[in-house]
Amino acid sequence: MPISIRSSLLNGRIDRLAIALSGMCVAHCFATAVLLGVLASAGGIFENPLIHEVGLVFAILLGAVALGHGAIEHGFMMPAAIGSLGLGIMAGAMTLDHGWLESAYTLLGVATLALGHDLNHRAGR
Repeated sequence: MPISIRSSLLNGRIDRLAIALSGMCVAHCFATAVLLGVLASAGGIFENPLIHEVGLVFAILLGAVALGHGAIEHGFMMPAAIGSLGLGIMAGAMTLDHGWLESAYTLLGVATLALGHDLNHRAGR
């Protein structure tokens, strides 16, 4: 593994990046709800399923790298298990129709994933 990637993994940069991505997901969900309420004509852009699918793919890839590496380095599986549960909730939310229920499940999944990354980061200290 190249030194720069290993260095980033070891000092928690990937977990912090993953937490930031989770925060952007939350901001996207809230912004979409507000913008859809205020500017109904903009709904087609922000409600595009491709945005959600691409975001989930990035979350899964980043989660697999950061949480998996943490589990190998510090030996604790709980952060990876909690983060994986969050990813599963997010994936399940994608099967729901657009609406408040989908948003609620997505936000729950994002919060659970962020908790897993935070625990992973703390365990690596």
